[in-house]
Amino acid sequence: MISKAEKTQIIKDFGTEFGTGPTDTGSSAVQVALLTTRINNLAPHFEKNKHDYHSNRGLLKMIGQRKRLLAYLASTDAAKYQGLIKKLGLRK
Repeated sequence: MISKAEKTQIIKDFGTEFGTGPTDTGSSAVQVALLTTRINNLAPHFEKNKHDYHSNRGLLKMIGQRKRLLAYLASTDAAKYQGLIKKLGLRK
């Protein structure tokens, strides 16, 4: 789970760099950054709870959503896409 302060900081960072401003929560880059943070925060949960299949389904849905947003971003603005995956440390 992301704390409110952490979420606000992510929105501010990615909104100013890749969006229209520090309150831009709807841009694809901000949404990808928030999803990536949520996905990364689930790793310790799955190390402890290997058989939590219901949460695993939610994780796969988040990964699919992030994949769709990244595909949209790659097709509309390739430079922004490259900068985003580099800053987040995603492969591609």
